[in-house]
Amino acid sequence: MAGRLLAIGECMVELMQAEGGLMRKSFAGDTFNAAYYARLYLPSDWTVDYFSAVGKDMISDEMLAFMQERGIGTEHVARLDGHAPGLYMIHLKDGERSFSYWRSVSAAKLLARDGDRLRKAIEASDIIVFSGITLAILPAEDIETLLSELRRAKAAGKRVVFDPNIRPRLWDDADRMRAAITEGARAATLLMPSLDDETTHFGDASLEETIARYRALGVAGQVVKDGSEGATLVFGDERSHVPSAKVEKIVDTTSAGDSFNGAFLARLATGASPEDAARFAADVAAAVIQHHGALVAREKLPKG
Repeated sequence: MAGRLLAIGECMVELMQAEGGLMRKSFAGDTFNAAYYARLYLPSDWTVDYFSAVGKDMISDEMLAFMQERGIGTEHVARLDGHAPGLYMIHLKDGERSFSYWRSVSAAKLLARDGDRLRKAIEASDIIVFSGITLAILPAEDIETLLSELRRAKAAGKRVVFDPNIRPRLWDDADRMRAAITEGARAATLLMPSLDDETTHFGDASLEETIARYRALGVAGQVVKDGSEGATLVFGDERSHVPSAKVEKIVDTTSAGDSFNGAFLARLATGASPEDAARFAADVAAAVIQHHGALVAREKLPKG
């Protein structure tokens, strides 16, 4: 059955290490990465769109062309004068990554400024994906605009997917961060958190505490990711665990969670059980982290 997935957030210019001390340019961002992998595995009668904002400069033109070439719709990406995409650089050490960011004039910070535009895009979609980073870059009043529209979507029966993706460096206050993440979860029907984030920033003593805290917010489904330990799935009264896929050598963990999210949603949307979707997503994430960069070419990934 045909459908439409809408990912909301910030796509950035990505600089990564290349041979000879050079840097390679690409474009990536957590919800865009998820959209990319969802697009790879959704059937052709599904539409995948990105909702964001960019500038009117040359690099913004390149970014939009990049999205379109990969089958991601850009009709919901606003063009704003005086702004440009943000930029980040990946630093790698033994396969683990850290980042440096330049995003002070990022147009994506204004993505929710036009509430009517936001509502139109959400109403036209079946699955809506957003993250804690989406919330973190927005002014307080625009966070409420976005969450209000997502609550409406949830009430209308749409699948609203939230990855808390907690990045404290993006927030000016830890309590405000936790409050916004909590409200983001409350607006969702499917939550895809990382257990390490939850224990670190919410003080959960166990997986059980994380699941119970989010269940109390009215979240119908949870996929709690725990790195090499796999993922725990809670859908209504059904609970299961899916192990991670084996990896011979970790090259770059960038987009491990994002690729899992996108592949999982693609399989779930086309009728797979949560367990089967998670097993496939674990295989995709395992392939992704054996290559450099956030977006790995289709031929290097599992078929499906």
